[in-house]
Amino acid sequence: MDGERERKRTGGAPPDDRATGTSAAAYAGLGLQFALAILLFTFVGQWLDRRLGTEPWLLLVGVFTGAGGGFYSIYRRLMADLRRDEERKRREGP
Repeated sequence: MDGERERKRTGGAPPDDRATGTSAAAYAGLGLQFALAILLFTFVGQWLDRRLGTEPWLLLVGVFTGAGGGFYSIYRRLMADLRRDEERKRREGP
């Protein structure tokens, strides 16, 4: 019934999830952010390898550091959105 009331309130438009951050568009940049973190740390590791002559070790460290940082960033974002959604549901009631 709540969905029906929401549609009437908004003139038939579906509920807007942008306020809660749960829409697909809100997560569209996470994949790009993950890829850019890996690329940035990969290039830094490669540059350091050339400067220090330690190939390929710093490159590998860079790849895994970028992937780990990217995963951690995505995890933090998803958990924050989950907490926000749960809090919103608690305030609205059953």
